[in-house]
Amino acid sequence: MQPLLLHAHATGPNPIKIAIALEALQIPYNVKLWEFGDDREKGVKGEVFLKINENGRVPALEDPNTGVVSWESGAVMNYVRRIYDKDNLLGPKGSEQDRVDFEKWEYFLLSTLGPMTGQTNWYRHYNGTKNEDALQRYAAQTERCYGVLEGQLKKSGGQSVLPGRITAVDYHFEPWVREFDFAGLSLEKYPLITQWLRVMTGRKEVQQAYIKIQGAAPEFN
Repeated sequence: MQPLLLHAHATGPNPIKIAIALEALQIPYNVKLWEFGDDREKGVKGEVFLKINENGRVPALEDPNTGVVSWESGAVMNYVRRIYDKDNLLGPKGSEQDRVDFEKWEYFLLSTLGPMTGQTNWYRHYNGTKNEDALQRYAAQTERCYGVLEGQLKKSGGQSVLPGRITAVDYHFEPWVREFDFAGLSLEKYPLITQWLRVMTGRKEVQQAYIKIQGAAPEFN
């Protein structure tokens, strides 16, 4: 098998989740790091990368074994599962309810918890004009999402988002929940999230993904 090529940024959460899945499935891959900005050769908004992903975002994944190029982290994850997870190590169990549960928590991260965290980060660190109203709105929405996740972990037993085992859903959540401190938030009110994040941090595939993209394994005490 030829190595896949994962396009990433060293600090972005979304490429990490794909790297975790590739590590878990023992799929060979290389990482190409891009900069934020419009530099023609190096930037995600530059001419070279826009030929790979016209939306100018990472991750994108090129698979020389199939000729497929995918982008948007949900689409990339589902491609990896369809093509390479033949034993369904990362997917839902067999019933229709299991499949629906997998998808609803995947989409909750993609459409709500992830974007709310991202906006909190933006208004706390990057927006050129201070906007406390926007910051507080997005911080409150991120906290609300933490409450939803805490409730699900209470129902699932706390070791994984879905009951029974770690799945790709956990890989979706891990890099975004890990952003809590950078977002200026606290997990003090969410003991099950804290426990779950500690479990995820200790997993080999998680550590290896961070090492490959960021150069160091994650820490969480």
